[in-house]
Amino acid sequence: MLNPQRLVVLRALAERGSFTAAADALSYTQSAISQQIAALERETGTALIERGRKRARLTEAGELLLAHAGAILGGIAHAERDLVAYVEARAGRLRLAAFESAGAALIPSAVDAFHRRHPGVELNVVQMEPEEAAAKLESRELDLAVVYDLEPPSGALGEDLELTRLLDDRYTAVISKRHRLAGRHGVRLSELAEEVWINTTERDLCHEIILGACRAAGFEPQVAFEVDEIATSQALVARGVGVTLLPHLALGSRHRDVAVVSLGSAAPVRRIYAARLVTPHPTPACEAMLAVLKETADARGES
Repeated sequence: MLNPQRLVVLRALAERGSFTAAADALSYTQSAISQQIAALERETGTALIERGRKRARLTEAGELLLAHAGAILGGIAHAERDLVAYVEARAGRLRLAAFESAGAALIPSAVDAFHRRHPGVELNVVQMEPEEAAAKLESRELDLAVVYDLEPPSGALGEDLELTRLLDDRYTAVISKRHRLAGRHGVRLSELAEEVWINTTERDLCHEIILGACRAAGFEPQVAFEVDEIATSQALVARGVGVTLLPHLALGSRHRDVAVVSLGSAAPVRRIYAARLVTPHPTPACEAMLAVLKETADARGES
């Protein structure tokens, strides 16, 4: 295999016409130039230089090799630039997933900050619930995902993921503004025991949060509606057909006809994480986005 540095020496010798001039140009000794050319001739198995009394000239084989040297050295330089850009997160690709409310509350600010700092990285973002995102991370179809889990953990995220805690997302009671408790700053969950409830579907991890919180308060909720869309859930509450619990991240776009009432220290909490596959060599772009997500979460002041 050809040594790139020896090609640099060959090119300098061809351009300057003597071992002395090539040595001066490269800050080598004349002996070092001679050794590099001799080694290159051994690598190629042919003479590359005709050594005259006053001037060194390339042989036909030397001219042939020189014709390729520019492309070889240019390709190496290009590869080095690309690699440096990758290492410094100035190039590459990042595939990111986030669940719905994080997608609305965290991701826009994070994407904006990431694009400003790393404009050369191709960023793809998709909405995805935690269990699906965990599976996509494990199959290497994603690089990073914003996910949540219950407390205690549900086990839905698997053991092959590295979780970086971003914030705690506290639940609150959401009732119609016409509800008898709407003017209160806080309520006990047991005060809603006789209400009709709106929950998420079973495929949503939050489904168990509402059931578990109600049972801990001493009652089984009368669930009449199961919807996963935050806007639909709030619209039903606004109409006065039921009550629900929603996490703080989901209330960034609050329906004008709903009231939010604190559950105090009894409020259930979900943990929000940035998840990636456990690896000793995470990509620089992934590391950069993880830092941005932590900054974005810290700025909300909710953890």
